[in-house]
Amino acid sequence: MIGRFHLRRMFTGLALAAGLVAALPGIAQAQQPREGTDYIRLQQPQATDAPGKIEVTEFFWYSCPHCNALEPSLEAWVKKLPADVVVRRVPVRFNAGMEPQQRLYYTLEALGKVEQFHRLVFTAIHEQRQPLNTANRIFDWAEKAGLDRKQFMDAYNSFGVQSKVQRATRLAEAYKIDGVPTLAINGRYLTSPSLTGSNVGALQVADFLIGKERTPPTR
Repeated sequence: MIGRFHLRRMFTGLALAAGLVAALPGIAQAQQPREGTDYIRLQQPQATDAPGKIEVTEFFWYSCPHCNALEPSLEAWVKKLPADVVVRRVPVRFNAGMEPQQRLYYTLEALGKVEQFHRLVFTAIHEQRQPLNTANRIFDWAEKAGLDRKQFMDAYNSFGVQSKVQRATRLAEAYKIDGVPTLAINGRYLTSPSLTGSNVGALQVADFLIGKERTPPTR
């Protein structure tokens, strides 16, 4: 259930997570994904932003080690998705200290720099040990990464970015997200590596749920 991927487990299960990431994909392929075990059906389906498309939403946090571990596989998976599937990222906030990284993501989006710098943020935090947990640390990183400091600061503090941060927080609350990474499929289902037992498993379940949404229900 949803409580199985609570935020606090990210900080107590790193050794276990490493083993889960390496789990064989054949395990996930052995049987059809099970509702309540491999994925959760939302009691209240949520509206999506892409009419006529199947929307996959990744809820993430830059400082989350599991999000960092998922990112390479997720990136490769996204590149292979068919044209009727769209993906959006939503940075979460479980406490006030996480808001600077929400703003970081939406600032990159406002500047049209997400694709260029998204992975670099993970690298800075998890490989270069830069916390990027305050505005000034983020501004320093942005400048060193080659972004115009003033332009970045202006976007970071803009009403547009603030509005997106607020909307992201409301969206995570509507989905009842309490752990990351989590994938939401078309406003109806949630899955995660914590539920499936591996990053590969989560993406396989996401594929299954995409197919489920594509196939009209039988009458």
